[in-house]
Amino acid sequence: MGTNKLVVLGSINADHILNLEQFPRPGETLIGKQYRVAFGGKGANQAVAAGRSGADIAFIACVGEDDIGERIRGQLRSDHVDIHCVEPAAGTTTGVALIFVNGDGENMIGIDPGANAAVTPDYLARYRHSVIDADALLMQLESPLDTVIAAARLARSHQTRVILNPAPARQLPDELLALVDIITPNETEAERLTGVNISDDASAARAAQILHDKGITTVIITLGSRGVWLSDRGNGKRVPGFKVKAVDTIAAGDTFNGALITALLEGKDMDSAVRFAHAAAAIAVTRPGAQPSIPWRDEIDAFLQG
Repeated sequence: MGTNKLVVLGSINADHILNLEQFPRPGETLIGKQYRVAFGGKGANQAVAAGRSGADIAFIACVGEDDIGERIRGQLRSDHVDIHCVEPAAGTTTGVALIFVNGDGENMIGIDPGANAAVTPDYLARYRHSVIDADALLMQLESPLDTVIAAARLARSHQTRVILNPAPARQLPDELLALVDIITPNETEAERLTGVNISDDASAARAAQILHDKGITTVIITLGSRGVWLSDRGNGKRVPGFKVKAVDTIAAGDTFNGALITALLEGKDMDSAVRFAHAAAAIAVTRPGAQPSIPWRDEIDAFLQG
């Protein structure tokens, strides 16, 4: 696999987070606490998770022409992410997410994509060599879909492995799915892609088979506290996660994805990579916020030795 380079293409958001006992109903005003601004966006979260867990990682993304965009670029750099493909997009604001977290640690999110919409196929073309030179490309669905498809096509034609975290949930064209090597939906996202409601291991296996039939070799359906359903070429099994007390699940899936690909690029087998990713996600859910919750490599290693 050569130098085992990872490139992430995805979104950058500033997350505005407010904790509430329960979510407000329409027309209702509730008093919250612990308001904070944290850097997020699925792409950036996954890039940071990879950077902190030890990957050689470049990120293709856009920030706005604003102060927070500049601050985010500086933060990414300190998280060991190569940001030469992260530009301020003229006349835009950095993407923003408004997040309510309730007493059970569940969240409700509204997003304005802002500069993320500037990650067009033309923008990708400027940095195509980052994809061509990489061993793996990791993407989500907060960037324009035509860019995601163009990047997958570019990667496939240059033997770069394509990993898609199909979040947030939406239906996807078979053309894109056929270009994906590893897909990592949660239950909701898997149901949107396959029509199968995932309630147990048998339904997870059915959903995975539908995705295999569309051309995807490895399907990893994340099941929250129940771990993941791991299916490789139709051979499926549930891999349980670690039991921890969750404070906030905001970036758990993103942490899992970034750590998983880092481990695979280091040559770990799939079972070991999933265990490593489970450990990273377990640490993340015990801490508040998106990027602030993502662990560093020494923390993951210590957790696994625990």
